[in-house]
Amino acid sequence: MASKITAPKGTKDILPEEIYLWEKVENTAKKVCERYQYKQIRTPEFENVSLFQRGIGDTTDVVQKEMYTFSRNQKEIFALKPEGTAGVVRAFNEHSMLSRPLPIKLFYLTSCYRCENPQKGRQRQFHQFGIEVLGSKSPITDAEVIGLGFDFIREIGIRNITLKINSVGCSNCRNAYYTKLRTFLEPHVEELCDVCKSRLEKNPMRVLDCKNEKCQQITKDAPLMVEHLCEDCKSHYGSVKAYLTIAGIPFQEDPTIVRGLDYYTNTAFEFISSDLGAQSALGGGGRYNQLVEMVGGSDVPGIGFAMGLERLLLILKEQGITEEKIDTVDIYIAPLGEPAHAKAFKDVQALRQMGFLAEMDCMQRSLKGQMKYANKLNARYVAILGEEELEKEKYLLRDMQTKAQQEIDFDSLVNLIKSNGGLE
Repeated sequence: MASKITAPKGTKDILPEEIYLWEKVENTAKKVCERYQYKQIRTPEFENVSLFQRGIGDTTDVVQKEMYTFSRNQKEIFALKPEGTAGVVRAFNEHSMLSRPLPIKLFYLTSCYRCENPQKGRQRQFHQFGIEVLGSKSPITDAEVIGLGFDFIREIGIRNITLKINSVGCSNCRNAYYTKLRTFLEPHVEELCDVCKSRLEKNPMRVLDCKNEKCQQITKDAPLMVEHLCEDCKSHYGSVKAYLTIAGIPFQEDPTIVRGLDYYTNTAFEFISSDLGAQSALGGGGRYNQLVEMVGGSDVPGIGFAMGLERLLLILKEQGITEEKIDTVDIYIAPLGEPAHAKAFKDVQALRQMGFLAEMDCMQRSLKGQMKYANKLNARYVAILGEEELEKEKYLLRDMQTKAQQEIDFDSLVNLIKSNGGLE
């Protein structure tokens, strides 16, 4: 016997019995986005690697360590998308969406790929729900984006979620802050991990996001960006907090949130779960006012968030929230003998085309076996078709609720199913 082939490390099959909960999450996302007037977009599963190098930033863990890249020649190097925002911004530029009425409000449900060690709620192939708003600088938009995420989490039923927010400033106020941060870190350069050493010159604030325990100890007393905001950034951040308060959205300020990607500016936020252990971030996002220009577009502001569906489902299950669907069919046709199978197949196809949930035997089961199977399918009716019924051009119909039986022709059978009536 050949050895069994299994799914690649970090990937997972989503089985039929799990799909219902996935659909609940995805359908809730679509309904909430529709209320907020966000339109769905689908971008390719892979992009030119330069999109992520320029957009996400070549100092990030994602670009340095986690991207799956491939090529057929040295002229074309691609990457499986590690996140959704960069592809949406590329599409915004490529299809001249700036010429449409602003803001452009988009959402996506997509697969993403990162080569990292699989952990609880974290896979190499994972799925994201995300939204992006392009064209608005208003703090109202920041509060709306956060509010949509808050509403979505609440509507799928998750409890014990904390919203944490921060401001990571803009290029104007970062320069002075970076000087202070480098001065603080300079005596500890040799103690930093190799990745943080490389980050120190280009984006020292990313050192604060390092998960290395020694780096975290070094930076625990480091100066914070929120303490060095320019007047514009300070005003914007204050307005965002005010609008969240007006909307009744509870939040905690956390000056350590810098997010993991280089394109963030101003507002940064995360939804934190107390049920996820060390990997506590359910999702998050923020502003990226320079990203559109960084990947070849105009000076257009943007903001968005993304949430991992695997993490959402993990929390739902741990909080005892499930979505079970009982399999059922309107009618099960039980043919006996080859001629009966031909007639049954013709009629079951006709019933399906009319929109009914119809099934028939294809395993050559006995009548007793077919009745047991029909029970497992929670069939309302079973239409038995043997030699005698074929001659009469009728079915022997059994109501599985009342156990009553009667002979019935096909047209009458259709009318009965439509009315959902029972047999006496």
